[in-house]
Amino acid sequence: MSEDSVRRSRQAGVNRSLSRAWTAPVRAMNRFLGTVDGQPPAPASGEKFQGSSVVDCGVYVEGKREPGEFSPDEALAEACSRDNAFVWLGLHEPTQEEMSSIARTYGLHELAVEDSVKAEQRPKLEQFGTVHFLVLRTARYVPHGELTETSQIVETGQMMIFVGEQFVITVRHGDATKLAPVRADMEARGDLLAQGPWAVAYAVTDRIVDAYIEVADQVEADLDIIEEGAFSRDRGSPVQAIYQMKREIVEFRRAVVPLQRPLATITAPQSRLVPKEIRRYFRDVQDHLTRTVEQVSSYDDLLNSILQARLAQVTVDQNNDMRKIAAWAGISAWWTAVAGVYGMNFLHMPETQWQYGYPVVITVIVGVSVLLYRAFRRNGWL
Repeated sequence: MSEDSVRRSRQAGVNRSLSRAWTAPVRAMNRFLGTVDGQPPAPASGEKFQGSSVVDCGVYVEGKREPGEFSPDEALAEACSRDNAFVWLGLHEPTQEEMSSIARTYGLHELAVEDSVKAEQRPKLEQFGTVHFLVLRTARYVPHGELTETSQIVETGQMMIFVGEQFVITVRHGDATKLAPVRADMEARGDLLAQGPWAVAYAVTDRIVDAYIEVADQVEADLDIIEEGAFSRDRGSPVQAIYQMKREIVEFRRAVVPLQRPLATITAPQSRLVPKEIRRYFRDVQDHLTRTVEQVSSYDDLLNSILQARLAQVTVDQNNDMRKIAAWAGISAWWTAVAGVYGMNFLHMPETQWQYGYPVVITVIVGVSVLLYRAFRRNGWL
């Protein structure tokens, strides 16, 4: 080795020592301020980054969660280095930049990434290479004291699930269905969680469909109240409230009915998307969904019947009011006719000079009015 090379090597070593000497105080100050290399520290498991969409990120091996905290890229690297391991990454309303960063790490298709950010999709199942993209709509019942024309009954959101060979990513929009209970239940069922990412997809889908059933049962109670009010003589449900209920049912139906097709694809006997054992669990979810679809369809038909009956009842009430008005108008027309005749002020009119003319005319007018009233009353106009 030449003297110049030795001198350059020594100088590089001195520079590295000086660099470490200068950066050590900076690192110590960062740790004191709660940062590492100028970046905020990683949150504890289940705790959300401030300003970040990552809710939880765990590595599961043989159905058990590995201890420690992982960033999304660290978790994937750890899962790829282990046998029978996968990553479960949970996100809540990610931005385009956050989702693009995760897409580069996990190899997600740009079209699926765009759909997961916009959250305006119908339930569907798409395949991009080895990654499957499942879209579901979440729903929850909104308690309310009284049903009005502005009451919100059903709140909906969206859930996107990316299922890969060694990862599952759940992207949640809205607060209709939270996944913390799902993760806790699955971690308690290691045998099911050991089946891989599709087991997580099943658990999330099952929780969403169970929420559908709860919403449908609670909506049925509201429908009973509307039906009772629509046919009540004392108080009738306003048409606006019935129409608002119908709109809420339509929104709920848009969440429930389109999910039948993706589940049919997953549970098809010839399908190889899902392991056979997990496919059995999805069939149970499909049965629950079918029940809910039938309920929602019956609710829609019942609301149509209630709305038509209420409109018919309103029409009948209006006709009754018009007949009463016409009857009283007919009675008053008799008074107007007699007053009009005697109000013409001709000199030669019968009975104008008679002493008992006025009381006789009044008696005749009242008598005819009574006869008209009884006639209208007998015909049901009054």
